[in-house]
Amino acid sequence: MPRTSPAIRACRPAWNKGRIVGQKRPLLPKHAWAIRGRLELADRARDLALFNLAIDSKLRGCDLVSLRVADVYAAGQVKERASITQSKTRQPVRFEITDGTRTSLVAWLGDPELFGSKYLWPGRFHERLHISTRQYARPVRGWATSIGLEPSSYGTHSMRRTTPKMVDETGFGEF
Repeated sequence: MPRTSPAIRACRPAWNKGRIVGQKRPLLPKHAWAIRGRLELADRARDLALFNLAIDSKLRGCDLVSLRVADVYAAGQVKERASITQSKTRQPVRFEITDGTRTSLVAWLGDPELFGSKYLWPGRFHERLHISTRQYARPVRGWATSIGLEPSSYGTHSMRRTTPKMVDETGFGEF
């Protein structure tokens, strides 16, 4: 008797059913200021420094989490400009660190949790390697949720796409 394969297979739900796929939105200036305000009020130095540097640098998540203290800090102060080599393109990238970000980085660099780490965002295990991109995505999701945004519409790439000029220190972005 000939062996036949079934023409129709059992249906399995798609991995992305009900999820928003595609490009994530950038944060609007009012969203960035709301997140920044909440982080300042909650006195969360690490998250505030991470949020500010993500917007200033416009780095991919993998490059942001692997930043070293020496990339942004030298001679007892936070640098005004930093330069790193992107892991994806192997191209050097220069970015300016604004006054507000420098202030938040100084507060984070003084934290005892950072003592002895060569990475700016150290993990808790594995001899103090840096946090992973997935670990970075969790606070980004929390930031969006904290101000009432749909977390599936925003991600780590939203930080990269948010224009620093739109969220400058004056609060009056350029439009």
